[in-house]
Amino acid sequence: MTKKPNPRAIEGENFLEGKLLIAMPGMSDPRFEKSVIFMCAHSGDGAMGIIVNKPVAGVSFQDMMRKLELQVTPGAPNFPVLYGGPVETGRGFVLHSGDYDSSDATLPVSEDVSLTTTLDILRAMGDGRGPEKAIFALGYAGWSPGQIEDEIRSNGWIHCDSDLDLLFNTNLDGKWATALGKLGIGASGLSAHAGHA
Repeated sequence: MTKKPNPRAIEGENFLEGKLLIAMPGMSDPRFEKSVIFMCAHSGDGAMGIIVNKPVAGVSFQDMMRKLELQVTPGAPNFPVLYGGPVETGRGFVLHSGDYDSSDATLPVSEDVSLTTTLDILRAMGDGRGPEKAIFALGYAGWSPGQIEDEIRSNGWIHCDSDLDLLFNTNLDGKWATALGKLGIGASGLSAHAGHA
């Protein structure tokens, strides 16, 4: 059986959905320096992603669950709490493997990664019924129409395919270099200045 092509991909839109966006050296915005962002949405209306390599200092998943007055059973995974981006930093987002679905609250981003923003997933994670792999993030990164494309053209970002090992790896400090390595380059081989022919 032949798989039907995704019509959005044919139109050239949404090319960042499900990809990793990697900050280039010399990123002018300190909030995004050495960031790796999983892109959840990208269209003519703008783009949205979750930074997957910046922990929130001094906050654990158990701390967040207690603050939300949600139960955590012994042995439940202690997922990392990340700074997902500068937009809506008081709101939680769970980026997770595709083995969990909360009917109308889960947005499948790719074949094996979804995004859920309801308390139901946190309850499930707290009692061990949640997804096998997950990242809990506060806030997200957002771009207005055309903004991310302009930033890529200005040498602010580079992108690559995502994979579950890199995305959900708990070695947060190493994710930026590992993501660059997927492209076959090291950080020292990149210039902070765009070249023009």
